Amino acid sequence: MNQLETRELAYFVAVAETLHFSQAAEQLGITQPPLSRAIAHLERRVGVPLLERTTRQVRLTAAGEVFLTECRAILAAMDTAVRKARKAAEQRVTIAARPASGPGVLPALLAAGADGADGVLTDVVFTYDEIGALQDGTADIALMCQTVATPGLELLELGPEEPVVLLPAGHPLADRPFLTLAEVEALAGYEAQLPNEPLDTMVDRVALGRLVVVVGESVRDRLGGSVRAVPVHGYPATQLVLAWLPDAHSAASRLTATAQAVMAERTPRP
Repeated sequence: MNQLETRELAYFVAVAETLHFSQAAEQLGITQPPLSRAIAHLERRVGVPLLERTTRQVRLTAAGEVFLTECRAILAAMDTAVRKARKAAEQRVTIAARPASGPGVLPALLAAGADGADGVLTDVVFTYDEIGALQDGTADIALMCQTVATPGLELLELGPEEPVVLLPAGHPLADRPFLTLAEVEALAGYEAQLPNEPLDTMVDRVALGRLVVVVGESVRDRLGGSVRAVPVHGYPATQLVLAWLPDAHSAASRLTATAQAVMAERTPRP
């Protein structure tokens, strides 16, 4: 069998997802007759029917369901390959970071990258799926709190993130030297999971008394006067890390030295 073309795969995915040749043709920017011919030619090359066609509807065959899954994976892999190739040519390192993750470290890394040291130009993309951003090529390195095992990733530990609970400045417990985890969990508005929203939004909600949440201590620089950060005893500390896939070692090596220097400057001397 001759090698299939990515154009054919894209045509098939469009038809399979819409189950309508006219809609798929419009989506692809072509007319229906050449699309129908392309799908028929694809089926001949694959050797099995992928679609069942009647005058009223189009349905995927069992083989078509399997082929659709594989086509999506192939097209996604092609997009990833293109993104990674472009990044390699640009000598640019993109950091994936979750909102509110390492806010004291991230600006320092970006500032260091802006200086162009060793040709490093640094961008950032904010996401709640840092590992996914590494896998699809959106980012080269992730700045993240390691709360679970991360198999398949190389890591550089930057330091622990001690837990603090965010409370309105006027809260009766805001001036306590620390709170226990049990005390925090009993507070009205407490959410065990970080909301999927920017740090500034969380801080505003805390200031209004509508949210109580535990975050890493490095957020202190971003709180202003309306919110207090109180240490939490009994809540496990997390490790702030840079993470990357093994095939991104070149990009990582250009940034890890910068990260280590940044963390050394931030570590208090005895």
